[in-house]
Amino acid sequence: MATRIIDTIKADHREIENYYSKILDSATDTEKVQWQNQFTWELARHSIGEELVVYPQFEKKLPDGQSLADKDRKEHQSVKEQLKKFQNMKPSDPEFESTITALMQDLSEHIKEEETQDLPKLEDALTTEESEGLSKSFGRSKMFVPSRSHPSAPDKPPFETAIGLMTAPIDHLADLFRKWPHTSGMPNPSTK
Repeated sequence: MATRIIDTIKADHREIENYYSKILDSATDTEKVQWQNQFTWELARHSIGEELVVYPQFEKKLPDGQSLADKDRKEHQSVKEQLKKFQNMKPSDPEFESTITALMQDLSEHIKEEETQDLPKLEDALTTEESEGLSKSFGRSKMFVPSRSHPSAPDKPPFETAIGLMTAPIDHLADLFRKWPHTSGMPNPSTK
């Protein structure tokens, strides 16, 4: 049985929360950097995936969809700005933990609202097949989007798609030189 979009988004949210905990629980700066990269990689791709796949469906399927999508894009913009700051920090920076904690506070509010209000509304407006198709589309889109935060980039298709397709290869190349928590190297987007 295929996965519905709400379940796919929730699974991503749990991963992001787990990576946040791993950053705070890391014993060494090297571990912190590894989990910082993993957290950034997942959150950047997740945010753009929602903007490309989910938010247009809000606009298309829900009576209040335009305002809902605009609100979520605005919340994403704030998170992207915070993530941009955090992704460039070193664990030795005195603001390292307070920056990620503030980011997660804002993100947690957004996640809670999405999971309890926005996504259930969307699910009610979709057929099972549509929801499963969105889930697949969301997963595929994450393979091709930037893996770092670029808050100055557009947040709506088609401009976000075009900029993302230009930025993603640069991010992905730089990812080859980043430290990751897994001994096998950088994350594989086709498995996430």
